Amino acid sequence: MSLSEGKIGSSYRVASICLPHDLEKRLEALGMTTGTSVSVLNSKSRGVLIVKVRGTRFALGRNITKNILVEAVA
Repeated sequence: MSLSEGKIGSSYRVASICLPHDLEKRLEALGMTTGTSVSVLNSKSRGVLIVKVRGTRFALGRNITKNILVEAVA
């Protein structure tokens, strides 16, 4: 499933990132790599998703989060 489909309060593990090279490298520099845990904190009305990665909160647009594939953490 994509990160944009994530539910508020749930945690996921990044399975893959399918974005343009520059954007993918920027997310990696911020700590979002394959295998990283991601928590969905909030979902704003205009499509912005607020996530927590390695203790840092990020606001990501739907065009980015729909290209980040995640799997649920049990």
